[in-house]
Amino acid sequence: MLRSVAVPLIDGVAPFEFGLLCEVFGVDRTEEGVPLIDFRVCGELPHQAVPTSIPGVSITPEHGFDALLDADLVALPAARIRDVYPEKLLKTIKETGATLLSVCNGAFILGEAGLLDDRRCTTHWRETREFTSRFPKAHLDPDVLFVDDGDIITSAGTAAGIDACLHLVRRELGTKIANIIARRMVVAPQRDGGQRQFVELPIPECSSDSLEPVLEQVLDTIADNHTVASMAKLAVMSERTFARRFAAETGTTPNKWLSLQRVLHARRLLEETDLDVDAVAARSGFGTAALLRHHFHRVVGVAPSDYRRTFACR
Repeated sequence: MLRSVAVPLIDGVAPFEFGLLCEVFGVDRTEEGVPLIDFRVCGELPHQAVPTSIPGVSITPEHGFDALLDADLVALPAARIRDVYPEKLLKTIKETGATLLSVCNGAFILGEAGLLDDRRCTTHWRETREFTSRFPKAHLDPDVLFVDDGDIITSAGTAAGIDACLHLVRRELGTKIANIIARRMVVAPQRDGGQRQFVELPIPECSSDSLEPVLEQVLDTIADNHTVASMAKLAVMSERTFARRFAAETGTTPNKWLSLQRVLHARRLLEETDLDVDAVAARSGFGTAALLRHHFHRVVGVAPSDYRRTFACR
C-alpha cells in the first residue's frame, strides 16, 4: 500500500521533474476518492534551501534525509549529474526498505549507490553512454519509457516520469485511482513502459571518404531497390570486400544501415506529409505497408499511424 512518499533534493535538482512528483503524489485529491499520501520533501539539512537547475530558483525541504527511512516510496527527481553524490543520501537510500523510483537521470543516484547492479533499468537516452560507462553492471535498456523491476522503477525523460508514476499508482492503488489522477493532469492514463523513447536516431557516418559517394547516392534514391550487390557495384567492389569495408567505416552492416535509413526517411514523411502509409512505404523503399510497419515498429517502437498522430506537423 502506498501511504507515504519521500522526495530527496540535491543541488541542481530539476524543478519540472520534482513538480511532476508533487503533482502525482503530493496533491490532496481526497474529495475525488484518492487516498491522502504523506508527501515529504527532504534535503540533507531540513529548512535549508536547495538550489535548482534554474539560476535563482531554490526549494526549501521541510525534512532531512532521515525521513526517507520509513517511507513507502522514495522518488528521485532528475538533477545535475556529478562525479560525487551526497554520501548521506546514498547511505540512506541503501538503508531504506522503500520502493525506489527515479525520474530521468535520477537513476544515476541509484547507480552510484550500487542498487542497479544486475538490475534492469533505464534513463534518458542522452545519458546512456555515460551511464553504461559508470555503471557497467546495470542492465540498461536505453529505448523504453520506464522499467518496473519490482522494488525499483526507473524512467526515461520527463514525460516518461509521469508514465512511471502513474504505473506505480496503478500497481499500488488500482486503476481507478490512477485514472482519476491522470484525468486531473490531462495526460494519458497509461502508456506501455516498453514503448520506445522518441529519440533522434543518428545517421551513421563514414570515417573516411571511400564510401561517402555511394551512401549519398543511395540516400538520394532511397525508394529504389537497393541491395548489398547493387551498392557493392556502385562502389566497384566485390560484395565481400564491400561488406567488410562498410562495417569498418560505419560500424554496422549494409542491410542494417539501409533499413535504418528507410525508417528515418519514412519517419520524416509521416511527420511532414499527408501521404498514406502505402505511399510512405513506396517512397522509403519498403515497397509494402506491411514491410514498413514491421521495420518501423522494430526501430521506433510504435506503428507508423500512431507515430504520425503524435508527431505530424500541424
